[in-house]
Amino acid sequence: MRRIELTVEPEGSFPVPTANGYQIYGAILSALNGVDEDVSTRVHDSSIGSLTNSGLLGTFDGSHRDHHKRVIRDETYTLKLGVADPRDQEVFQALADAFVFSDDTLELADGNFRVRDFASTNTTHEDLLTKASEIAARKHNTFEIKVCFETPTCIKESSNITNMFPARQHVFASTLRKWNTTIPDERADEFKIAMTREDFGTNLIEKPDADTYETHTVLVNRGEDGGPILRQGFTADCTYKFKGASEAIRTAVTALALFSEYAGVGAFVSRGCGTVSVEVAA
Repeated sequence: MRRIELTVEPEGSFPVPTANGYQIYGAILSALNGVDEDVSTRVHDSSIGSLTNSGLLGTFDGSHRDHHKRVIRDETYTLKLGVADPRDQEVFQALADAFVFSDDTLELADGNFRVRDFASTNTTHEDLLTKASEIAARKHNTFEIKVCFETPTCIKESSNITNMFPARQHVFASTLRKWNTTIPDERADEFKIAMTREDFGTNLIEKPDADTYETHTVLVNRGEDGGPILRQGFTADCTYKFKGASEAIRTAVTALALFSEYAGVGAFVSRGCGTVSVEVAA
C-alpha cells in the first residue's frame, strides 16, 4: 500500500468548494483516465474506497461565492492520497505517470494546479504489524495514540446515517473492516485481526480535544438528477488511551491506527473524507 503527498501550486487565484474533496476526486479520475482508463474505472468502482484523497490542505482566502473559498496565487497546497489495497499498485503507477512523467495538471472547474512535488512511502500489513508489535512490547501500557482527523470523517452507522464523534468503537471497527478486506488473499489467515466493536470499547478510552472538535456537512456524491448527496462528519484531534489491554490488543490497535494513515477512516475517503495523521506517544 502507498501514501502519496502532492505539493501543488495554483495557476492564479480562483474559488474552490469549501469541502473540495469531491471536486478533487473528479480531477484525479480525469488525470488517471488520461494515462490508464482501466485504473480510473477500478478506482471509481472500488467497493472498499481503495484510494483516499484529502482534498486541498493549506491557506485560503475568503470568497463571495457561497460555500467556497479562494486559493491564493503563489501559495502551495498539499494533497494527500493513499492507496490502501496492495492489489491496486497500478493506481500508484498511474498517478506517477500522470503527475510526474506526463507533467499533467490537476484541472478543476475554475482553475488548474501544477504539481511541484510528488513524494511517496510504501508499507505492507506485515510491516505495520511488526512495527506495532515493537511499539507495544517496548512501551507496555503507558503509550497513547494521537489521531488528527484532518478532513471531515464520516463513519457509517447505516446507509444514510454517519457518526459525528471520534468514538473508539466506531473509529477502530471501521478501520478493522478495511484492514481485513485489503489483506492479500494468500496472507489472509496470517494477518487477519479478530477483534470486535466491544473489544475496542473495553480496552480503549477516547479523549477528543474540545478546542479542535467540529462537525461538518460535506458533499460526497450527486444523485441521478444532479442534486447533492450530503453526509455529516467531524474533525478533531483525539487521543486514544489503553485501559488494561493485553500486548496483543495493544499491537492490533496500534497497527490499525498506523494503517489508517494509508486507508483513511470511515466512508467516502476517495471524496475527501477521513484523512488522518497519527502519532504514537509515550
